[in-house]
Amino acid sequence: MKIFNSKKEWLKYMVLPFLLINCTPKSTYQNYVSDVYQTSQSGDNLKLVSSEGSISDSKDLKKVSIEIFPNEEFQKYYGFGASFTESSAWNLATIPVESRKKVLTKLFSPSEGAGFTLTRTHINSSDYSNTHYTYVEDGDKDLSTFNINEDLKGFSGDENDQVTGIELVEPGYDLIPMILEASSIPGADFKIIASPWSPPSWMKTGETSEMTNGSLLPEYYGLWAEYISKYVSAYKEQGIKLWGITPQNEPLHAHDARWDSNGFTPEQGRDFLKNHLGPQLVKDGHLNLDDLESGLRVLIYDHNKSTMNEYVSATYKDPEASKYAWGTAFHWYTNSELKKNNWYAEELAELQKTWPNKGMIHSESSIDIDANDPIGQYWRASTDYAGTFVPFETYAYDVITDLNHGTQGYVEWCSILSNEGKPNPYDNFNSAPVLINPVTDEVIYTPLYYLLSHFSKFIRPDAKRINLKGETTKGIIYTAAKNIDGSIAVVVYNNNKETHEVTITLETETFTTQISPKAMQTIHLHQ
Repeated sequence: MKIFNSKKEWLKYMVLPFLLINCTPKSTYQNYVSDVYQTSQSGDNLKLVSSEGSISDSKDLKKVSIEIFPNEEFQKYYGFGASFTESSAWNLATIPVESRKKVLTKLFSPSEGAGFTLTRTHINSSDYSNTHYTYVEDGDKDLSTFNINEDLKGFSGDENDQVTGIELVEPGYDLIPMILEASSIPGADFKIIASPWSPPSWMKTGETSEMTNGSLLPEYYGLWAEYISKYVSAYKEQGIKLWGITPQNEPLHAHDARWDSNGFTPEQGRDFLKNHLGPQLVKDGHLNLDDLESGLRVLIYDHNKSTMNEYVSATYKDPEASKYAWGTAFHWYTNSELKKNNWYAEELAELQKTWPNKGMIHSESSIDIDANDPIGQYWRASTDYAGTFVPFETYAYDVITDLNHGTQGYVEWCSILSNEGKPNPYDNFNSAPVLINPVTDEVIYTPLYYLLSHFSKFIRPDAKRINLKGETTKGIIYTAAKNIDGSIAVVVYNNNKETHEVTITLETETFTTQISPKAMQTIHLHQ
């Protein structure tokens, strides 16, 4: 029996347990709520679904449990989005100004739209330009005629058969006006990577047609480097500061492309960067060797991730070349082979492990359009040049796999195309996040728009991927990120034909939702 010598001692003895209980640490996330957004085959398009409202009788549902570890951080994110192309600008030029501004708002506003934060554009013409073009006159070896008027001058309406006869609401619209107008959208905050498809034909050898296939003559390496640097300066003068460049789009296309292209072997790419492009960018004040994050970033490769490790090693193993390279850009093509190769997770892991100090950006993906079914094609097996696959499933797995293996940004190809995937003079008609009928002015937001929004709208620049753990569930894939404001985004894709119940544990807090069949959800946890 406890003997107390005083009332004071008794009070101290009795109050101590209550003090210990009240000192229990509070969870950082105890006041957090969850907003759940869903896009599904059944018709949800980034629909806000209440966590509580979505919970019905769940005893027969398959369960998925995920635990988040917010203090275990991995790579920083730079953004998600799609690209500025001449074809995109042309489509915007065909619709009323009010409609055009609404489309750009839906793409770039973080509050009213997808809030795209990482984009890309082309240096000279690309496969989604109306014609072949460069910024100099033929044979101009001192670049005295260099100017970027091709990206400013607007459209005549007779560039090719696909645009002939279609009324332009604003003929003076073009690629640079599109970028500048997008940047004026309230809240817009995006980075741009610029890539050349081909140097001028007179600088090349072995072409199969104008600006197609072949390779840059070594005698023009220095001139081409100066040309690219001039482009960076010219865009800056227009008020467009580029975030990054790639020395060459798809450098393995030296013989088999049907559009603007230029071949660079790994060794040629290394030597061009080391001896010409890198020094030129430093000389012109674009590239800061003391801090590659502070200036223009050079991303090497810019081709299919299936073979990227073999290609980049030539540059990264050479210290004098590697010092100019911020990181690696890669594409997803060979779409139908992605699934059977586990979305090249091993190749991504190898790249990150071998070159941990180099950035990783997915810089291009696209699919052929089914103009008769531009919405439905994303949810069923569709066939394009790369084979047969289900586009929404393939994108979902590709993005999440990339992110879970170190990738810091994901960029789709054209942001906007016509309802027929035009204009493309090469009969290579792609789909896009936004499709415009240039005759009727109808605007279609495809499932790809909403899929990308699940990332871009909720995983903002400078967010970091965070660790999560859960049992392996067939047909379920997920990732998580923490934003600088402390909010957390968990993106889950359910590729199954049954609804699943997902329970997320965050320290002492638990959040539960039900994800529909063939659906993507973003669970946004915030105060």
